[in-house]
Amino acid sequence: MQTAYFAGGCFWCVEAIFQRVDGVKELTSGYCNGSTQNPTYEEVCSGQSGHAEVLKIEFDEQQISFTDLLEVFVETHDPTSLNQQGADRGTQYRSAVFYIDSVQRDLAISLISSIPDAVTEISPLDVFYPAEGYHQNYYNNDPNQPYCQMVILPKINKYFK
Repeated sequence: MQTAYFAGGCFWCVEAIFQRVDGVKELTSGYCNGSTQNPTYEEVCSGQSGHAEVLKIEFDEQQISFTDLLEVFVETHDPTSLNQQGADRGTQYRSAVFYIDSVQRDLAISLISSIPDAVTEISPLDVFYPAEGYHQNYYNNDPNQPYCQMVILPKINKYFK
């Protein structure tokens, strides 16, 4: 098993996409690379903690590669939008790859640098805090919630035609 950390706007959206990718075994929504220890959702949303909403992805590299995950990542959010995805605005919604080794760093740099006007941050993972329980498996638990219907479902339908 390998681990990847991607921030592509609201972690509910990122999670809903990667739940449908073969080879992905476990997902945890959370916060990383900020200054507040054990931040709450409210602290992260304030923009003062410095954390990004991130998805920790545990995957079987015999089924899917880190490069394939990166491709899903860049195809399912806007890597050229600074601190914003759709109506979600703030540094917590930045596009980022938080790498855990030099191989991930080099693969991320190679792919992101090929995208004109990309603003995706590529940084070493410093710290990861799991989000509160109600953020985990959000779309599958609350598919009729308005945000799920208006924002997440169209992303799923677009990518998984």
